[in-house]
Amino acid sequence: MNITGEMLIGQSAVRGTEGTLRAVNPATNEKIGPDFGAGGATEVDRACTLAQQAFDSYRATTAQQRAEFLEEIASGILALGPALIERAAQESGLPTARLEGERGRTVGQLRLFASVLRAGNYLGATLDSALPERTPPRSDLRLRKIAIGPVAVFGASNFPLAFSVAGGDTASALAAGCPVVVKTHNAHPGTSELVGRAIQQAVAACKLPEGVFSLVIGAGNEVGQALASHPAIKAVGFTGSRQGGLALVRAAAQRREPIPVYAEMSSINPMFLLPHALAARAAKIGTAFVDSLTMGVGQFCTNPGLVIGLAGEHLVQFQEAALQALKTKAAGTMLTPGIHDAYVAGVERMGALAGVDTLGQGQVAAAPCAAQATLFSTDAATFLATEQLEDEIFGPSSLLVACRNEDEMRAVAEHLAGQLTATLQLDEEDHALARKLLPTLERKAGRILVNGFPTGVEVSYAMVHGGPFPATSDSRSTSVGATAIDRFLRPVCYQDLPGALLPAELQDGNPLGLPRLVDGSCLSA
Repeated sequence: MNITGEMLIGQSAVRGTEGTLRAVNPATNEKIGPDFGAGGATEVDRACTLAQQAFDSYRATTAQQRAEFLEEIASGILALGPALIERAAQESGLPTARLEGERGRTVGQLRLFASVLRAGNYLGATLDSALPERTPPRSDLRLRKIAIGPVAVFGASNFPLAFSVAGGDTASALAAGCPVVVKTHNAHPGTSELVGRAIQQAVAACKLPEGVFSLVIGAGNEVGQALASHPAIKAVGFTGSRQGGLALVRAAAQRREPIPVYAEMSSINPMFLLPHALAARAAKIGTAFVDSLTMGVGQFCTNPGLVIGLAGEHLVQFQEAALQALKTKAAGTMLTPGIHDAYVAGVERMGALAGVDTLGQGQVAAAPCAAQATLFSTDAATFLATEQLEDEIFGPSSLLVACRNEDEMRAVAEHLAGQLTATLQLDEEDHALARKLLPTLERKAGRILVNGFPTGVEVSYAMVHGGPFPATSDSRSTSVGATAIDRFLRPVCYQDLPGALLPAELQDGNPLGLPRLVDGSCLSA
């Protein structure tokens, strides 16, 4: 499949006329062809209008039809073969093995939502029988969830496949019955076009309305703002910077009809070293921590950017092991020159703060866009008094905070802003302290893990990849896992609707064999 540099508006390939852009290979800083024609408000309007026109017929498709559509997309992505991995590697600097794993994750997400559709729980089908003899009488009430409307999805820089054109936002929105308009990330336009064409072909193969999917390109912020502001769009999915996410939140709030923006933005993912675990295995934890910190050159939104422990010999042992491991880590290529520049500036800014020491760094960067891993330290009093120490540095950088006692550790936990994750390194003897920390961490984070590291995010039914602000713009949702579909659904109640007019999900006799809540009792298919 050739890369042409065109946008995909429904079933058409469209050359944008609002300037051009090219991808950059971050490993060499060289531009990669072809030129991509940037679109503008005209192309956004055309894509959104097609999505609006497709909405009613697409949401009326059966769960089985949408499941088959998602599986067709998955097959199309796999059929792209090595060409997809090669282009993604050129545009991101990521190694082949990482990208092959990410492709597997992308395909797995699509198949997960196909299974969610077939299971039917996502509909929340609920029936309350009429009670005509009651005073006052109760009407017949039936509820199901329906698609919210066309969704705008913004591709992420750090996952050119799994959080991009066919990533979790797109997969969950399409599963819900929502047409999707994707704004490609300018760091990987070729990868995006290849995947976009696979989706476009799946739309045609499944005989769906062409407006079910479109892919637009923009050289600046105008296309993104136009997309979030378009009246046809009813929700936004975004993964990226806090600045970008909040800009979309503002744009969506200022519309005549405000809409939800599900933005994943900023997290430093604290890891608490509880004292008994630290005494038992400080060196082991320190070494494994550095492996997690430098994985993917630290460019995961769940990167462990903050470590909290009690000052003393065992924290020193952790620190020494971490520094020894850090010295062995080569500087890795970051995703874009802009991300690299921001990382370098963030490290310089952190190192210049009063009360912060630079403990050590990884191997010196010797290539364009290569990041040298860095570990800083401070004490709890400085951390609590210095707002900038909570700023995310996107990349392989972390801050070690030494606390004088358990009360200071709890104060640090209470001080933290919202996070995607919080980690507890603990042994059984630490359970009492863990019980004191857990209520706070439940308020602060979307996922709490024990004796692991947060950089692995399983695609599953129970996963939560979200959290209180600024981790996300809406703490009630997740962007990974089966319940991500809930973001793009809304409930509708039918009161005394004649049986002939009821949707199949709510009809007497349960013709679709769905799990349902009937008069307060859960009834399986």
